[in-house]
Amino acid sequence: MKHLVQKLLRTYPNIGFSIARLTLGLVIFPHGAQKLLGLFGGYGYAATMESFTSNMGLPSIVPFLVIMIEFFGSICLILGLFSRFWALSLIGVFMGIIFTTQLEHGFFMNWFGNQTGEGYEYSLLVIGLALTILVNGSGKWTIDQLITKKQ
Repeated sequence: MKHLVQKLLRTYPNIGFSIARLTLGLVIFPHGAQKLLGLFGGYGYAATMESFTSNMGLPSIVPFLVIMIEFFGSICLILGLFSRFWALSLIGVFMGIIFTTQLEHGFFMNWFGNQTGEGYEYSLLVIGLALTILVNGSGKWTIDQLITKKQ
């Protein structure tokens, strides 16, 4: 178990990986805050759960996990805490988004409102940043780094 945790926390102290981690965390945080707290024009937890379960027909565990991953995962990414785990979780969330709602609308986002939904280009960017973190770790100035130094 200790070896697994060390592997999960290992990071390459590179500023580029820190930029990827911080960018991903800062971009995802408002989405999670919308869904959980109703901030940034969002509807909050209850309405988000209702929308995902009633309108989209998803089992309640799916929106619960999406909300928790987007909110707490983004905070942990900003702090550099278990970044590989949260990056993998976001990859799962955004793969799910692509296959359930975006694939049918093509590649491009709906910039001009002339599509019936959003394309998957944004999701691919999120997945790309998350893959960078998954492969390389949190980068510099992270809680992961502090934990591994103490072990």
